[in-house]
Amino acid sequence: MTADVLVKPLLTEKLTALQEKENKYAFQVTRSANKIEIKKAVEARYGVNVIAVNTSLKEGKRKVQYTKRGLMVGKRDDVKKAVVTLKSGEVIDFLKNA
Repeated sequence: MTADVLVKPLLTEKLTALQEKENKYAFQVTRSANKIEIKKAVEARYGVNVIAVNTSLKEGKRKVQYTKRGLMVGKRDDVKKAVVTLKSGEVIDFLKNA
């Protein structure tokens, strides 16, 4: 079950700077996952010690499309993001551990 919790690692400029400065890594996780499950999943998959887990929910963006039949309204999926703080000196190499 721990393998199903992590959807994908998030890599942006801001998160890469956070990795280098504060040793924090971000993952997209399933909406039903809690902090304990996320911690166990990261430790099992990458073999590191997790100090803290912070989570946030991002509501999906509303999308509107104009067509011949009228207005089509939709919505992207809601996303849960987890920022994981590792013990100092430990690193996750996403390319190696993929």
